[in-house]
Amino acid sequence: MAAAVTTRASDSAPLFVISQGCFAYRVANVLQDIDLDLAPGRFYGLIGPNGSGKTTLLDLLTATRSLQSGQISFQGHELEGYSKQELARNIALVPQQFTMGFDFTVAELVLMGRHPHIPRFSNPSVRDLELVEHAMEVMQIETLRHRLITDLSGGEKQRVVVARALAQDTEVLVLDEATSNLDIHHTIKIMHVIRKLVHEEGRTVIAAIHDLNLAAAFCDQLMVLKDGRLFSVGTVQETLTSGLIAEVFQVEAEVQAATVNLPLRLHYTLS
Repeated sequence: MAAAVTTRASDSAPLFVISQGCFAYRVANVLQDIDLDLAPGRFYGLIGPNGSGKTTLLDLLTATRSLQSGQISFQGHELEGYSKQELARNIALVPQQFTMGFDFTVAELVLMGRHPHIPRFSNPSVRDLELVEHAMEVMQIETLRHRLITDLSGGEKQRVVVARALAQDTEVLVLDEATSNLDIHHTIKIMHVIRKLVHEEGRTVIAAIHDLNLAAAFCDQLMVLKDGRLFSVGTVQETLTSGLIAEVFQVEAEVQAATVNLPLRLHYTLS
């Protein structure tokens, strides 16, 4: 079993390393020959067409799935060598789809983010409860604390799930299109919160994002998947070119420099 780790932006070693990673569902290849190094303390955006393998790659990074060939390491150790609890103390996941069949309240669900840190048979500490309160305040769901999760709208549920991940207080946050069910106000709110975690606290965020303008506005680096292969990795300016967008997404795009807060602005036309 690998030792528990703490990732910091000042660490010189890569956070994740994937070498010749391949994954297939039955006979259909989903990811092929993935070579990827991810450094700590950055906001990585994962983009690509539907079916390009984004969710599968995030599943591999969170050990939800295992490579069928190749190797993946986290902080210099084989990812599969960590226990589930060790990973949960270091990596939080906001999935694309969330279902809960039991009638937990919002506060109870957010508190579940603290479970990896609470010793067995122990009650939550003052610190645990403070983190839960802070996460609910950040996601603007404190007035929903006594509501049942099964009674919430899709957007409300998604904010609760993000709050649970924030309460988990991990060094790595993985999001699979976490804002897809949210209105623009809450989308921007969450993206600002996430970017603050990266730039002010040295956390690492890896997020699948379908909106390229959103990715351009908030991410430090972009990873582009196409047909199960890593097509490009680089800064927003290096990656989001008209040529790449046309080749990967089959749309014509005019890429314009914008403001300091929004380095690129994309305008699309269908050919």
